Amino acid sequence: MINQIVQWDPFRELENVHRRLTNLLDDGGRSRRNGKESMAVADWAPVVDITEDEKSYVFRAELPEVKKEDVHVTVEHGVLTLSGERKFEQEEKSKKYHRIERSYGSFTRSFALPDDVDGAKVNAAYKDGVLTVTVAKSESAKPKHIEVKVT
Repeated sequence: MINQIVQWDPFRELENVHRRLTNLLDDGGRSRRNGKESMAVADWAPVVDITEDEKSYVFRAELPEVKKEDVHVTVEHGVLTLSGERKFEQEEKSKKYHRIERSYGSFTRSFALPDDVDGAKVNAAYKDGVLTVTVAKSESAKPKHIEVKVT
């Protein structure tokens, strides 16, 4: 038997734990019993991309099949909150559902805003199932060009 000395790397251990948890939780609410897949109702949250330029922060959330009137955007105490509901279609007696994998119900996503935003200048637009929220940066946060004079 050969003994090896291996340097302990805590980040590698974290990656291993993360991978195992991801495998466990990425089941998407599905579990297997007796070789068959069963479904569990799961909460859902829309995926969000956040970008920044010199003037603003832009949040884009995917909200397929969510009506505009079911989406709410608030900014309070430096926190941007996106909330709403995706409603399940009316069950029809003539339809026989074999599988329902899409999640329905209420959602809430909250994001702490940086100190350099102007909370009064928030715009929201909804098009093709994508909510776009633009939060302007405050004037004091924008870089100012200062001319250097030679004397």
